Amino acid sequence: MTTSALPQTEGPDIAAIASQNDAFRKLACLGFAPDQPIAGRMHVTRSLAEAEDGFMAEAVKAAGEFDVFEPENDPDGRHDFGAVDIRGQKVFWKIDLYEADSDFRYGAETPDNPATTVRVLTIMMASDW
Repeated sequence: MTTSALPQTEGPDIAAIASQNDAFRKLACLGFAPDQPIAGRMHVTRSLAEAEDGFMAEAVKAAGEFDVFEPENDPDGRHDFGAVDIRGQKVFWKIDLYEADSDFRYGAETPDNPATTVRVLTIMMASDW
C-alpha cells in the first residue's frame, strides 16, 4: 500500500500578525506611528463613550499600553485581545482582521499582509461583551 502526503500549505505568519496588531493598537490608542502603514479603525462601545470623568481616555490609553501576552490570555499568539482594569472596572479590547476591499464583510485572506488587511480595534466595557 502506498501513501502520499498531502501538500503542506503554509499558514499566515503569526509573529507578523502579532507585531502588526501591536503596532496598529499603539497607533490607534497612543498615536505612535508604525514603521509601515497599517490600515484600520478604532471603535469604542456606547457605554464606554458615555462613561464620565475621562474614563474612556484612560481605557484607550491602557489598551494601547497593554503588553502582558501569555499563553493563558493569547493562546494563538496574535495579540488580538486584552483586558485591563480601569478604576476597578474591567475593559476589553479586541482586534478583528478584514479583507481590505470587502467593506468589513470578509475576514482577511492573508492576515499577515498589511497591504490587503484592515484592522478593527474595538474597546468595550466587559459588560458589553
